[in-house]
Amino acid sequence: MQTHSSAPDALFPDSLLIEVAWEVCNQVGGIYTVIRSKVPATMPAWGGRYCLLGPYFPQQAQGEFEAYDEEQLAGMNDPYAQAVRTLRSQGMDICIGVWLVTGRPRAVLINPFQVYDRLATLKSDLWRDHQIPAPDNDDLLHQVIAFGHLAQQFIETVARQTVDQWKVIAHFHEWMTGVAIPELRRRQVPAHLLFTTHATLLGRYLAMNDPNFYDNLMLVDWRAQARHFNIEPAVSMERAAAHGSHVFTTVSELTVRECIYLLDRIPDAVLPNGLNIERFVALHEFQNLHKLYKDKIHEFVMAHFFQSYSFDLDQTIYLFTSGRYEYHNKGFDLTLEALARLNHRLQQSGLEGQVVMFFITKRPYTSINPLVLQSRAQLEEVRQTCRAIEEQVGERLFYAAAASHDHRLPDLDSMVDDYWKLRYRRGLQSWKTSQLPSVITHNLVNDQDDDILNFVRRANLINHRHDRVKIVYHPDFVSTTSPLFGMDYGQFVRGCHLGVFPSYYEPWGYTPLECVARGVPAVTSDLSGFGDYVQKNVPDHEEKGIFVVRRQERSFDQAAEELTEMLWNFVLLNRRERITQRNRVESSADIFDWKNLRVYYDRAYALALERQ
Repeated sequence: MQTHSSAPDALFPDSLLIEVAWEVCNQVGGIYTVIRSKVPATMPAWGGRYCLLGPYFPQQAQGEFEAYDEEQLAGMNDPYAQAVRTLRSQGMDICIGVWLVTGRPRAVLINPFQVYDRLATLKSDLWRDHQIPAPDNDDLLHQVIAFGHLAQQFIETVARQTVDQWKVIAHFHEWMTGVAIPELRRRQVPAHLLFTTHATLLGRYLAMNDPNFYDNLMLVDWRAQARHFNIEPAVSMERAAAHGSHVFTTVSELTVRECIYLLDRIPDAVLPNGLNIERFVALHEFQNLHKLYKDKIHEFVMAHFFQSYSFDLDQTIYLFTSGRYEYHNKGFDLTLEALARLNHRLQQSGLEGQVVMFFITKRPYTSINPLVLQSRAQLEEVRQTCRAIEEQVGERLFYAAAASHDHRLPDLDSMVDDYWKLRYRRGLQSWKTSQLPSVITHNLVNDQDDDILNFVRRANLINHRHDRVKIVYHPDFVSTTSPLFGMDYGQFVRGCHLGVFPSYYEPWGYTPLECVARGVPAVTSDLSGFGDYVQKNVPDHEEKGIFVVRRQERSFDQAAEELTEMLWNFVLLNRRERITQRNRVESSADIFDWKNLRVYYDRAYALALERQ
């Protein structure tokens, strides 16, 4: 490791940076994307002075973490390796290695279960020293408390062993790691502490349960509400981290208000989230990818719908929404209302074409719907039959053309054997049905109480032939192992025409940003951090294919009408206009590249170094 980084954009050359997150080598939710995607922009500035710290869960880590062996560790003399050796000599189960992502950063993982025999003491210390309560029956809280204690020991060891050579910056993400902060302050550890809340825990619960969340924010009694939702220990940890850090940050201007009223501290800085934007040398390259993956979506749509009735795929627009299943918070309710209005408007208009809307989220299910799978298999059988006929006719046609003196096309029907004619006919007869295409692709554990299904039933938006907006509800993540799509989520996004994410509560919102990064237009809302950032920092954002539904201080009906209008205008675009729009989206993606957004983190670290 270089003691003083010589990288051209090296920052704070006398400092070490430890970034602490529950999702280091442990994919759970959105923080994983934040941390992982930021690494390639962080490494050039920090190099070997940068280290990630997280809990060690072998099942999660095995595919993306490569630990140093004893011999490698023995030969290393940097502060992180020295701290690991010290703690191992004291009996700690701790490992150091490389996170196998772009940038290959150093990572230290600590097994939280090793101190479970001391949980009672750790919990009583938390209450005595920081008034943080901890119940006996919550395993996630137990893991958090155990990891917080161990993380505090690691950071303290690094800081005390290097106190004359390095300044230590420790940056904690979310309440699950923030429990270490108050103890580091109590022990007066010489480290500069930052805490980032990506979404206040209480805010998420309140938004899901209060339609007037933003109006009532300043009236909230945090402790009473935390007890009501049974999350007082976690909220207490979040508040302790916010108040104990030298620099407190959040991810958007929207969450600043939440922090003020629910955590009682004004954030020192806003750190917007970015992505590691993959640039294409030629514009046609990502257009080719769009066509490639759109064709795969065509395959799914043919298997799902053409069994009952067909429509022109060349005049079909693919929309989608995705994310955690929070019906109100994620704006699924608003999206469905706008789709019902769009369906009516299209039916009245006489325009040609169809809209297929995909809902990609995660719900408990028992299995994929067998009829959906069977239809896919039967269509594949029809495809194989068509290929066999094509091959047979091709060979016979070529022979007939070479041998013939007649320039007219011969009777192709006579070139197909009776066997293949029969197989073709039987294949289609067994596949075709008079039943409507299913709205949902899986059998849910409890479909009677599912809000999406209940809406489409009430609105009678259940994939009738005359419906111009068709719904496909896929209650599982899209992956290459899925028998329905056979591609990963990023590829699916590329194949669609528009992402729709009009969230009611979204501290940042990666889903529209992931669309933009792949050259796909997206709808967001002014109640999402991303949408708020776009409104303030991206001039002519609609020209660049980023549409912001206004939901602040507006009724549900007004927002639904605005979203309907946006979707209607999008459907009216011709193919050339959509290609031009995708080009504009792709060219504007640089705005959200971590290389440009990292500066917000740099300023926060500079502020932390000023405070002790």
